Amino acid sequence: MKSKLLLVLALGIFTISCVSIRAKSEVTVVKKATYIPVDQELYNTIVDLDKRFFDAYNTCDLETQNELLSEDIEFFHDKGGLSTSKTQIMEAMKNNICGKVTRTLIDGTVEVYPIAGYGAVQMGEHKFYNNQEPSAKSIPSKFVTIWKNDNGNWQMTRIVSTHKN
Repeated sequence: MKSKLLLVLALGIFTISCVSIRAKSEVTVVKKATYIPVDQELYNTIVDLDKRFFDAYNTCDLETQNELLSEDIEFFHDKGGLSTSKTQIMEAMKNNICGKVTRTLIDGTVEVYPIAGYGAVQMGEHKFYNNQEPSAKSIPSKFVTIWKNDNGNWQMTRIVSTHKN
C-alpha cells in the first residue's frame, strides 16, 4: 500500500512538473502593430523611387540605376561585405545581375520614416529570383535604404541587405 501511495505521489509530481515546464516553454507571439506612414506623401515618394530603381534593376536599365545611386554610396551586404565604389557596384550589376536576377518587393513590408534635413529611411522585405534557375526557391530578405533628398533629387546613399540563410 505504501509503495502504491509513493508511486501515485511520484506520478503526480512528475505530471505537475511536466505541465509546469510546458507552460514555461511556450512561445508568446506578439502581433506587430500595423504600420501607418507618418508622412504619406514621403512614403509614396520613396515607394515610387524603389519601384523605379528595381524596375531598372529587373530590366537592366543601368542608366536609371546609376542616376539613383549616390556617388558616395555605401552598400552593406551580409554575405558580400561593404562596397563603396559606385563604379564597381554598377559593374557588378552589369556583369552579375542584368538578365540573371529579378527582385520583387513583398507587399505590406515597406516602412518609410523621414530623416530631418536629409531625406528618408526605407525598410522592408524583398525576394530575388535567379532567372537562370527558375525552379530555385527564393527566401525573403530584409533591407534598409537611406535616401538623400538634394533639392528634389533623390538618391540612395546607404543600403543594407541581409539574408535569412
